[in-house]
Formats: sequence, structure tokens, C-alpha cells
Amino acid sequence: MKNAVGREIPEEILEITGKEVFQGNYYKDGTEFQKRGPITKVVMNHDTSKMVSSIHEALVKCGAHDGMTLGFHHHFRNGDLIVNMVMHEVHKMGIKDVTICASSLGQAHDEIVPYIEDGTITNIQSSGVRGKIGEAISQGKLKGLATMRSHGGRVRAIQTGETTIDISFIGAPTCDDYGNCRGTGGKSDCGVLSYSFVDGNHANKVVAVTDCLVPFPNYPADIAMTKVDYVCVVDAIGIPEKIATGAAKPTTDQRKLMMAEYCTQVVANTPYFKDGFAYQTGVGGASIASAISLGKIMKERGIKMGFAVGGMSKPMVDLLNEGLVGCLLDTQDFDMDAVKSVVHPNHHKISAGAYANPFNKGAYVNKLDYVILAALEVDVNFNVNVVVGSDGMITGAQGGHPDAAMGAKCTIVIAPLLQGRIPAICTEVTTVTTPGESVDIVVTDYGVAVNPRRPDLLEALKGVDSIPLYTIEELRDMAYEIVGEPEKVQFGDRIVGIIEARDGTVMDVVRQVKPFEFAE
Repeated sequence: MKNAVGREIPEEILEITGKEVFQGNYYKDGTEFQKRGPITKVVMNHDTSKMVSSIHEALVKCGAHDGMTLGFHHHFRNGDLIVNMVMHEVHKMGIKDVTICASSLGQAHDEIVPYIEDGTITNIQSSGVRGKIGEAISQGKLKGLATMRSHGGRVRAIQTGETTIDISFIGAPTCDDYGNCRGTGGKSDCGVLSYSFVDGNHANKVVAVTDCLVPFPNYPADIAMTKVDYVCVVDAIGIPEKIATGAAKPTTDQRKLMMAEYCTQVVANTPYFKDGFAYQTGVGGASIASAISLGKIMKERGIKMGFAVGGMSKPMVDLLNEGLVGCLLDTQDFDMDAVKSVVHPNHHKISAGAYANPFNKGAYVNKLDYVILAALEVDVNFNVNVVVGSDGMITGAQGGHPDAAMGAKCTIVIAPLLQGRIPAICTEVTTVTTPGESVDIVVTDYGVAVNPRRPDLLEALKGVDSIPLYTIEELRDMAYEIVGEPEKVQFGDRIVGIIEARDGTVMDVVRQVKPFEFAE
């Protein structure tokens, strides 16, 4: 069955998952549902201790079993130690058929690939995966499905009961003996614990894992003791220096700096750029650079940002400290400057649900004027791919991309014309993760294209000398003229993953890649 972005979704997948095909951004707008509550243990005895001596004891006391679903958060990014620590113990206990429901998985978790291969882990739910886990899924080693959701989509799935987390492990930089968790104050600070708020509220069992036990009460708590069943102290929960790695690093690449400048000029010449505007920038190098150049124009014009939301990094912290933004609404910290800034009175922690859950009474993304997002590929229908590489391997994550893109008044996607020798602007993306109806403007190092759905923005940018305007087809043709039209990736028949839309419908499927065959 074809969905609203023209992708063929096999009936077998709809039957297996019980889902519908994607039918447009607003298909479920206005519907109602009953939130699922967790199984909650009554603790009235003041002598009850929540302390356990090990991850093993925590698993035993939580009733770990075959077929269970485990929850994890990724605020430590490439420095995370919790997932591996827990899965090593699960494997030693001989538990099988585990579903991992993580806010994201990356290279830090490469060492759990053998547990995918031996059936310890059979299903994965995440915003995406990088590294060897992505390769393993793409090669068909995961026995079940990889379900990739946006950050808002993860909250939706848990709150509706589509996903039931049996045990969630929350890495807490500081925690007291009764389970009050904070994202700051210890040796492994990560700033905020926003992705795990939904786990605390809805998981049947919650284990706080900390490497810094502090006196009771650890107040104000990000996740309160009323949500936590057990507390486990370990040597280390994460490596803070590895938070700012990969895409989160600022760029010195001249192409990316050029794209950042084009992006800034687009923002500065569109109608929402006025005092009090709301803004989000993604984690890509060009996106982060755009925040720096935007600050210069804000100073020149005497314009201040009302609020910035989403993941935070040094450029946004600098704008806060310079008085150029009213407040930061933080769901994740991409570098240590952002982690340290959390104590600022106008730097606020918010939950992933408040940030981007489509199934609530209004998320922060709905109040955005601008969002700046990166992409692996964009096609002539403005559909975006941020998960599957040009070689067919799962190599990225949706994160908040579809959430913010849909919510913002002006969604700007940044992508180089060419990713190496591969056109990033193409006729059809490998996999659709964000639908074209959510994307307003595409910025490349060769020029800018405006979605025909937005004639108002096109009119605003016409005649601006610093912005070279093209149609999206013209940008695609430029790319093909330079490197030729690439051959499509060869996939097998087996579906190894699905891309969920924000509302839980199926945006696309991911198939197993065919092994490369050498010519004789």
C-alpha cells in the first residue's frame, strides 16, 4: 500500500505491527487517547531500602525475564556506559529475546552486536543507530525489527502503551539512596535527563544507576524518588568528554561555513525574524555554525531571540550569556559548555515529551519560528533522509528532526550538494524520515531552494543578492552533472526496520542490504 510520501508499505508489515501507513502530517490531529500508567509498587515501610549491590541484583529484583523490554537514555552520547553494562549482565544471565527501547544508540554500544547475533537482543526501538549496530541490522542479523522513531514519537509510543518498558535504567550523574536523580553535580555530568522522564513516569520498574551517591535529599530532582524502585552505584556511568563528538563538534569546513552563512541570510530575510522569535538548531556542524553567524546579525539589528529549544551547545549558551536570547529550553547537551550552563537561571530543563511529543495538548516545537536541521539526502519532493546512508546501511538517527520540522513555521534543511561523490540532492531519497510537507527551504553550498508549497517565503527571498536561489530540480541537476546519477542501492526482500512517522504510522521501511558481489 502506498503512503502519503509515495512509499510502498507491504501489507505484511502492517499486519505484524498493527500500524497504518503514513497519511499526512495532520492525519491524527485532534484525536484522543488514554495514557497508560505503570505497574506501581506500594512502599509504606520506612525501613525499606532501595539500594542494590549490583546490576545483577537489580535485574533479579525487577523480575528480568525472556521477552522483556529495557529502556535506556543517551545523554552521554558516545560516552555512554550504561547500555553495555546492563546488556553484559543480561547476557550472562542467559536471558533471550530482549527488546531495547533507547532514545538513541551509537558507536559506544558496538560491543553489544554479539548479543544481536546470538538472540539475546531480538528487537530494537530507537531514534536510530550508528556504528556496528546499524551495520548488523542492515545486514539482517537482528531477528526481529528495528523500529525508528523521533524523540517525540518515543514518548508517544510509551504513553499510549504501544511500548511497555519492563525495566528502565537511568544513568544519573548524582542520586541519593532513595532515588532522587539529577543530571548534574557528579563526575559524569550530562546536564539534563530529559529523554528518561517518560521512562520514570511509565516504566514498570526503574533503576537509577549512579557513580556519585549523594546525601538525601538530592533536590531539586530531575527524576523524583517516587518514580524509582532501586538505586545501584557503579564505578562509572559515562564519559562526559565524549558527549561532544561526531556531529556535535563545531565545524571549520569552508563548505559548511558557506552553508551556515546562506542559512543565516535566509533567516534574516524571512518574515519571522523579529524580536522574540523562537529558534532551534540541529547538531550538525553547519547548523551549529549558523547559530554563531546569526548572533552577529541579531546584534546589528537589535533583535533578541525569545527562546531556543532542543539540544544545546556552546553557540546557544553564548547567546544566552550575551543577553541575546531570553531562555534556553533544554532536552540534551551536546558539549560541556552546555552542561555547565544548566545552572543559569534562564537555562531550563524540559522533558522530551514537552519538547516534541505529538500526542499531548501542545509541544514546544509547535511554537518554533525557525528550525535548522541537517540531512543525508533531500529529494525533489523535499523529503529528507537522515537515517540510511547512500550504501544502504543504517547510519543515523531521526532524533527530533521530524518533530521540529513539522512544528516550525520555517523549517530549513542544510545539506551539501555532494556527500563525497554522492549527490545529497537527488530524485528520490533512499529512505524517507521527514516528509517534504514539513520542509520549507533547502540550503546547499551551491544555492538555496524553496518548497513550492511556500510561495510567501520564495517572494521574501527574491532579490536578496546574498542568496543564490534555484529550484530543487536545478540543484539536483547540478549534482548529477558533476558526479552523474548514482545507481540505486541494491536491497534484498527482507524488511529489517521501519521508519515511524511522529503519529506512529509507517513512513517507510528499511530492507536488508544485498552483500557486495565481486565480478569474476
